[in-house]
Amino acid sequence: MSFPRASGILLHPTSLPERFGIGDLGDEAFAFVDFLAASGQSLWQVLPLGPTGYGDSPYQCFSAFAGNALLISPTRLIEEGLLSNDDISNGPRFRPSRVDFGPVIDYKKTLLEKAFDNFRRSAQGALRTEFIHFCQARDWWLEDYALFRALKDAHGGVAWTDWEPRFAAREAGALASAREALLDRIEAEKFFQFLFFKQWSALKAYCRERQIRIIGDAPIFVACDSADVWAQPEMFKLDRRRQPIVVAGVTPD
Repeated sequence: MSFPRASGILLHPTSLPERFGIGDLGDEAFAFVDFLAASGQSLWQVLPLGPTGYGDSPYQCFSAFAGNALLISPTRLIEEGLLSNDDISNGPRFRPSRVDFGPVIDYKKTLLEKAFDNFRRSAQGALRTEFIHFCQARDWWLEDYALFRALKDAHGGVAWTDWEPRFAAREAGALASAREALLDRIEAEKFFQFLFFKQWSALKAYCRERQIRIIGDAPIFVACDSADVWAQPEMFKLDRRRQPIVVAGVTPD
């Protein structure tokens, strides 16, 4: 088997320069691909791109399948007609050399909620159809993830093991009532995933055009406070209180 020599750069998209407080999947990401190609590189290694939990670590994600909505480019949402220039014209000023996740999360959430409201009010035709197809194709993980995030918000962001027992244990009646009561929040979470994967797919396609291969990285273990463990607890080593029996990690740097 032949393994041609190749070189590249490790860079998480959050490290790209952007005026929204965090690097994203917009113009600067495409410019970085151009830089790699012009430099004779052929690999872009990214760290995990999942939705981060406590501590904002990409190795503690709320899902092994979902994408981090913080990486959605507001500029691209303007191009889609989901945001206007006025929506971003008076945004906060962020430090260019460091990501301050608290303010970034608050600001990005505001923009994403505006995009979702605009989508619900006016989306017709191609974009609506594309969203429906996305949800259908990823139903096997998206339904549980969106419900998990909606319930997590409803419980003040605490770990699912500290939710009301009926929700933590996924009682059928409790989940049915939650789906009805939290319908808008669930739909919003699905929409954010749709936007993330739409932009991520466009970036990957551009990488292929420029002959840049993306190589990934993944956590060794699934985070306990995740939609995956909540939805399939029987697949993980948990005690009767739904707490992990063993926990893996690394020593501090």
